[in-house]
Amino acid sequence: MKKLLISALCAVSLGHASNLMAQTSWKLATGYRAESFHTQNITQFSRDVEQATRGKLVIQVHPNNTLAKLNDIKQAVVDGKAEAGETIMTSMVKDIPIAGADSIPFVVGSYKDADRLWKLQRPGIEKHFAQRGLKLLYAVPWPPQGLHSSKPILGRADFKGTQMRTYNSTTQRIAEMLGAKPVDVAMVDVGKALAEGRMDNMITSALTGVENKVWGPIKYYYEINAWFPKNVVFVSSKAFDALTPETRSLVLKSAADAETRGWQASEALASSATEELRQNGVKIERIPRDLEQEIKRMGEKFSREWVRSVGNEANAIFVPYYIQ
Repeated sequence: MKKLLISALCAVSLGHASNLMAQTSWKLATGYRAESFHTQNITQFSRDVEQATRGKLVIQVHPNNTLAKLNDIKQAVVDGKAEAGETIMTSMVKDIPIAGADSIPFVVGSYKDADRLWKLQRPGIEKHFAQRGLKLLYAVPWPPQGLHSSKPILGRADFKGTQMRTYNSTTQRIAEMLGAKPVDVAMVDVGKALAEGRMDNMITSALTGVENKVWGPIKYYYEINAWFPKNVVFVSSKAFDALTPETRSLVLKSAADAETRGWQASEALASSATEELRQNGVKIERIPRDLEQEIKRMGEKFSREWVRSVGNEANAIFVPYYIQ
């Protein structure tokens, strides 16, 4: 009897050890706060994967630059410091130029257009990722960039003499093309710059406007949907290929669900943030048709320049995008 009991305990112990050995753990690095809708979506993705695989794969989410800095996350995954990661696609443009397609201003005007552009951009991103030992999981856009202004904007002339907040070369060119004076202001200093009268307008999302409580100095918000920058989630090909075929399939299914859920959350957030601006006294308006057409021409100019600088891979994205 004693021998049977010992044998049974050993069997349970060996079975438990086997289960532990069968479990795989990934570290996923992101530069965004745990409260960000992107991070919340990733956290749900990790829960979905753990549930679908019955605990065989556990994804540990490390938010807020705790595992690697935002712009270093891709390389951290390549180097094996983390199995998976999330970063904004524009952080990869020096290494993968086509990652910048979604940051070309005034090309994409709606979530439907943004989705169409992503479908054209995705095959190239997957190819470049594979060459670097990475596997694309999914991508989700931030809410679109709108125009915040202290004064009504009825035409291009209304930008003349105003101070427009800029934060990179593209936004500086936009300010100059519109006749505004570029003012380099970090996002954390937006409230102070507005209060001190150092800026009159800026292009950023309604969500950013809400987070910075811009109402008061900012009287108008125009839904110009200047661009839809995306975050991308990926994993080391080595880590992904080490999974069983069944587990790989379940991860990709959970990733597809996360992409759908993330796009829906982004659109809902854009709507609720715009409404919050309205509730705090900001007038939500559309720019006049003439100015809208002028902005679209600016977008065509930016996209032509980008295609010339990037080459054939850019053509593969924008030629079908414009003719569809």
